[in-house]
Order: sequence, then structure tokens, then C-alpha cells
Amino acid sequence: MAPPSAATRRKLQRKFRLRGFTLKVDALEEAAAFLERFPDAEDDALDLLLDELDKEPLQSSILDRDAVRRVVALLVEAEEAVDAASPAVTSARSALRVVDAFLVPRFHYDPIKKVFYEHTGRLAIHGEAGDKASLYRDRYQVLLQRLSRDKYFSKPAFDTVVAEDTSCEITSIQSLIGCTGRRWIMGVISQLEEHQFYLEDLTGAVPIDLSNAKITSGFFVENTVIVAEGELLSNGIFQVNTCGFPPLEDREASLSLLMGLDFFGGGVIPTEETLRLSSLEKKAVNDMFVILSDVWLDNPETMEKLAVVLDGYDSVEVVPSLFVLMGNFCSRPCNLAFNSFEELRLQFGKLGEMIAARSRLKEHSRFLFVPGPDDAGPSKALPRCALPKYLIEELQKHIPNAIFVSNPCRVKFYTQEIVFLRQDLLYRMRRSCLIPPTTEETSDPFEHLVATITHQSHLCPLPLTVQPIIWNYDHCLRLYPTPHTIVLGDKSEQKAFKYTGITCFNPGSFANDSTFAAYRPCTKEVELSALEG
Repeated sequence: MAPPSAATRRKLQRKFRLRGFTLKVDALEEAAAFLERFPDAEDDALDLLLDELDKEPLQSSILDRDAVRRVVALLVEAEEAVDAASPAVTSARSALRVVDAFLVPRFHYDPIKKVFYEHTGRLAIHGEAGDKASLYRDRYQVLLQRLSRDKYFSKPAFDTVVAEDTSCEITSIQSLIGCTGRRWIMGVISQLEEHQFYLEDLTGAVPIDLSNAKITSGFFVENTVIVAEGELLSNGIFQVNTCGFPPLEDREASLSLLMGLDFFGGGVIPTEETLRLSSLEKKAVNDMFVILSDVWLDNPETMEKLAVVLDGYDSVEVVPSLFVLMGNFCSRPCNLAFNSFEELRLQFGKLGEMIAARSRLKEHSRFLFVPGPDDAGPSKALPRCALPKYLIEELQKHIPNAIFVSNPCRVKFYTQEIVFLRQDLLYRMRRSCLIPPTTEETSDPFEHLVATITHQSHLCPLPLTVQPIIWNYDHCLRLYPTPHTIVLGDKSEQKAFKYTGITCFNPGSFANDSTFAAYRPCTKEVELSALEG
């Protein structure tokens, strides 16, 4: 075995020293040999090794070969047990976990203890007035605790003399009274009086003037949380000079502070398991997801196009692991005037026959169905529950393992977190915008949309009058910590955009434009596709 390089030695000694350990030469070689097993995930492997050593009842903080070897043996044994398992255990089928929005855990933030705690007990679908207030308060608290860690907005640990004009510390709205000069405030944009917008935080509200404000990218709509810089005028109005959304926080930084809490849903994965899954994810080069939005089952032309797509993927060497079919599943809204439910049920049955006729797809691919905004369901409010059982029974006869889930829904593929939403969000955001979006960084509306939802840590930060949300289930639409990928099914043109490491794309409207998307989770690559003709 070749001795470890000087860089590896320094890295190991530094990391072990930070945890209070000193390495003997033979122990260092043992640790380096363990890292060589994970060339693509050295840092994760090292953190895992240190975590396990912390748990060991060690006699001394000076580690010899035996102490390190004992822990390495346990970790390697766990990995080899997995590699020796049958292919079925490590297949994409078992790597895929689908999380229904109504099963996502809810967390509240305690600003005094500065920790999140999980809500226990039932959540009523029909909330009370206090639940609506909690919706806004919880959204605000999530963003405020994130902002408090940002180096530009956090208060200095030592009260060094800081010039007022260089300090970006947030002032509460209640404290503005009697203040002069430039101040930074953070709050929710609210229209408490007609034609007069206010900025509201947990302490109070102040009327704002945005007419001359310089803004960052994104759609500034009512209900969004903004950070504004300006001054309080003598007439009591806060004149905004510059404003933007709360800065983003790196996913890893958020996770390290949440101490293993399961914000995404689908269960907490132990560190050892995360390392193993991360390794498997990198090897899953053949896995691919195909996403289609607006699959109109009552439209013969759409069904013909779908047959072409299915034939194409049925004939490739490795079939896609997952097909995500998003609504609307009917060309007209399934509202009170809709009386063709029996017909729609039969059309779902025909779709089942179509899939079953492609034996390779039926056997090796999974099919996930996400309802659209005009599909059958109890209400238009988000999150929407899965398609009614009556409609899907015929399809399930042909495809028993088809998955019917809420809108939005979440998918975990090994360690990767993917969020799906089917909503015509872009049109509504543009209609509800209070200030024309800036064109300094981009003039692409989709890029403005992505900036809005990621900075707001919320899939749908529209006014509740524009898009109702079930008050007690607003947490299901949160994007905190930021997921790896967000799929926004929208009737607007297909687009893909990578923003601060987050992959976002709209597969387009299959019924209208013959467009769809293929996504490779291993590389996070999006392939925007369309049928010709």
C-alpha cells in the first residue's frame, strides 16, 4: 500500500485535531487507506469515521492503529454487506421513495431557544383563524433564522465601533419610531388598506413606498418576505431605496444546524447509510426520469403522442426508472359543470392498457401520477390530495404498482431530494407582481420565478386570494433546506435553469406543445425534449 500523500496527511491531522484526537503514524495510514475506498466522497467518509470514533469508549485521545482499525472494520463490513446483497436491494426501485405532501412533518421554530421542534398531534384540514396567522408567522420565522446567520446581517459578536451606514443589522419595525437615517427591515408585504402596501414583521407594520426602489431579481408579490433598506419619513412612511429577498443559505449549512431533523419527509437516514447511498447514487448512471405535464387522456392526439413517447423509451437499452405523469388529465376543468367522470375513468383504464402493452416499461419502470390544478379533487387549494380512487381503479388493474400522490409531492432518490409541483405558477406570479421585475441580471421570467421560490423557501408565495393554501399544511410547500431539484410543471414554455446549485426545470405542456423532459439524477442533467411535427 502506497503511503498517503502530504496533502492527505495534513487534512487527516487537521480534521482529527479539530475533534480532539492525535494520530500515531500507523493510525494515520489506516485512516488514509479507508479514505481511498471513497475517492468521490472523501470528506463524507472522513466525517463518518470521526463520528464513529466519537462514539467509541476510547482510553486515550492519542489514537493508535487498533482504535482506528476497529471502527474502519465496522464501517467496511456494513458497506460490503450491502454490496453483496441481491441486485433487487440496490435497484432504483428500492432507491426511490415517494413522499405525499400530507405526510411531510411540520416543524415550528422557537426564537428563544433557537431550535426547531416537531409538531405532534393531528393537523385539521379546516383550520381556525389562529392557524392562518401561524402560516405567515412560520414562513417569516424560517427566513429570519436563516438571515440571522448571514454574515452581512448578523450582529457582530463583539461590539466593535461600526459606522451606521455600513451596518446591515435588521431593525424591528416597532423600533423604527424615532429612528433617523438608513435602516434595514425585514417583513411580509401586506395590503392592509386599499392601494397602500405595508411591511409587517412580528412587532408591527409600517406603510412603505416602493415607487423608487432598486430591486433584485424575482417577482415581488403580496405575501413575499423582503429585506428593505431605506428610511422612515416624517409622514410615517418608510421610503424604500433598495430591496430584495432574504439571502439563500447553502443546503449543507442548513442541514448541519437542523441536527438530523427530517424536514423533507421519508425518514432520517443515518450517516453510515447516507455515505453508502451517496456512493450508489454516483454509480446509477443509467437511471433516468421522464416527466410529462398536461397529459390529456380525453384528447386522441395527446394519446397518440404519448404512445410514440412510450414506444421510444420501450425500445432503448435501459428503460427509464420513473415516468412522472402530471395533470391536467382532462382538457377541460373537472368542476361542478363536469359530468364525464365515468368516461375519464375509462380513459385512465385505456392508459393502463397502453402502458401494460409495453412489457419492458411495465416490468422495469415506475409510474407516478401527480394531479393538476383543474383535475378532480375536493378543492383548488394546495396541497391537493391524490386523484380520487374511483378514477384510477381501471388503470390499477393493469399497472398495480402505479403510484398516485399529492400535488406537490417529494421524491427521494438515494440521497437526492426532488420536489414536483404542477401549477400554472408563472402566469399568476407575473399577474400579481407589484413592481416590474428588474432586467439587470436576467429578463427571463422563468429565472425570476426560480429566484422567487428559492429565496422565499416556498413553492407558492402568492397571495391566498390568488392561490388558496390549506393553512395547516403550508409547511408541505416549504423549500427548506433547499432540495437538489425542483420540477415546476407549468403550461408556459419548457425551460431549465440551474440556480445556486439547485436544478429547476419546467417540462412544458405535453398536450399543447408536445414537450417533455428527461432527467438524469446521477449527473443532475436535464434534457428538454419535444416530438417533431
